[in-house]
Amino acid sequence: MSEEQSFEQMLDANIKTIRNGEVVEGTVLDVKPDVAYLNIGCKSDGILTKEEYSNENVDLTTKLNPGDKLEVKVLKVNDGEGQVILTFKRLAQEKGNKRIEEAFNTGEVLTAKVSQVLTGGLTVLVEDTRVFIPASLVSDVYEKDLSKYADQEIEFRITEFNPKRRRIIGDRRHLITERKKAAAEELFSRIQPGDVIEGTVKNVTAFGAFVDLGGADGLLHISEMSWGRVEDPHKNFHVGDQLTVLIKDIKEDKIALSLKFPDENPWKEAADRFASGTIVRGKVARMTDFGAFVELLPGVDALLHVSQISRNHVDKPSDVLKVGEEIEAKVVDFNADDRKISLSMKALETEPALTEELNIPDIEVAEEAAPEAEEAAPAAEEAAPEAPAEE
Repeated sequence: MSEEQSFEQMLDANIKTIRNGEVVEGTVLDVKPDVAYLNIGCKSDGILTKEEYSNENVDLTTKLNPGDKLEVKVLKVNDGEGQVILTFKRLAQEKGNKRIEEAFNTGEVLTAKVSQVLTGGLTVLVEDTRVFIPASLVSDVYEKDLSKYADQEIEFRITEFNPKRRRIIGDRRHLITERKKAAAEELFSRIQPGDVIEGTVKNVTAFGAFVDLGGADGLLHISEMSWGRVEDPHKNFHVGDQLTVLIKDIKEDKIALSLKFPDENPWKEAADRFASGTIVRGKVARMTDFGAFVELLPGVDALLHVSQISRNHVDKPSDVLKVGEEIEAKVVDFNADDRKISLSMKALETEPALTEELNIPDIEVAEEAAPEAEEAAPAAEEAAPEAPAEE
């Protein structure tokens, strides 16, 4: 009997005494979708339900395997049936609260995965502790649809920490603003007009494109997109396009960009190709009431005045010409300083016959007038006085 008591005493000595709230390490014995059984070194095995494993609705068989070591907290030593109830999520939340509190006090930037996308913002988990990021603090720009953040890891700071009221607020917007400001300062410190820089098309409008230069956006105006004419920027540029651009001007925080590089200026060769007297071919680019502008090269337009379209009278260019029509004309004036070229189609027309220029009557008209002259001759003779006889 004493031997039996001695054995029981030895057995009891190897079994731990645990208390509610104690943190213990257990070994997973068996796992079912809704519950897991852990050996925690007590007479009774510990029970961990999926509700006490996570706030998410999970299948425990996808999270735990027999033999896994798991640190848990004792929720109840005796649930009335001699079972020990364990919790994993509450221990994780406590650790998360401590981690978040440290970050709150120091201003540390945290990184966590978005667990939920809500109408009013995002929820992220920091060691199983929920942090709410309101929609107004998600980005530095308004975003109607936050679904793109689902399951994404994002960075943020804790701006409010009150675990008793379950109010833990994160802020991503100001973090983005700070980083953009720092990047902009760095960019402006190293660029100047005339520099060539790489950028990415961020937005395309009817008047131009905004290009992200890595710290600030620059405007590529439609007039600076090409030496030639660009009618619709949307046809030439798309969001995400990589561009090599020229910094044309910087005024405070505004950057003007250009794709009209000086070494590609078509006017450099215009003086040789379009000197006065040269016959050229070009395409009608646009028309006004006073004339038509003809594209000789991309970026080199010449004026064909309405008075130079034809020797015949032309009221307006559109009566004779069409946009896109190819014409031949003569250069009658070239002004390199003002970059102006004047054309004439009239100068290439064959000159009219001399009789047309002098308005000489048609030969048929002259012949019809001859008989009348003959009839008038006798009458003139009768009316003339006789000449006195010569002595």
